[in-house]
Amino acid sequence: MSAPTEKVIRQRAQHVLEWAEDCIHLVVAALLVLLAVLLTIGVIGDIVAAVRGPYNEQAIALSALDNSLVLFIVAELLHTVRLTIRTQVLDAEPFLVVGMIAGVRKLLIITAESEKTFQWRVQGVELVILTGLIITMAAAVYVWRRRSPVTDSGPQLEVPHT
Repeated sequence: MSAPTEKVIRQRAQHVLEWAEDCIHLVVAALLVLLAVLLTIGVIGDIVAAVRGPYNEQAIALSALDNSLVLFIVAELLHTVRLTIRTQVLDAEPFLVVGMIAGVRKLLIITAESEKTFQWRVQGVELVILTGLIITMAAAVYVWRRRSPVTDSGPQLEVPHT
């Protein structure tokens, strides 16, 4: 094969792969939107059912907090996918933010559930590990912002399309 023919084949292959990547991003975005709608309906249904049934403030608050934070995680993931589709650049910061939100969510749930039956060997160790993880991710976001070039949508890591 001649060099120009190889170059054309590589360019076509690259375009096909970029198109496939965009299709995958769109499918993920559609699934995240569907998940967000289902979570929203679930949160509203849980609150309505809790208000109608036996009223337990802690259970209502815990359920609403847990599901709302999961919904927030889904929204952040959808935001990240949208930015990736729009800019063709992978931004690592939203993934760190999602990780921090997930850590805080788990930390709050463990704290609320173990209020009366706290055991240091189980919940205490998990709380220490989660706290360390959250602090590490916050430090990573700080370092990421200080080291990465800043654009209108925040620091970004370019993923070259060859």
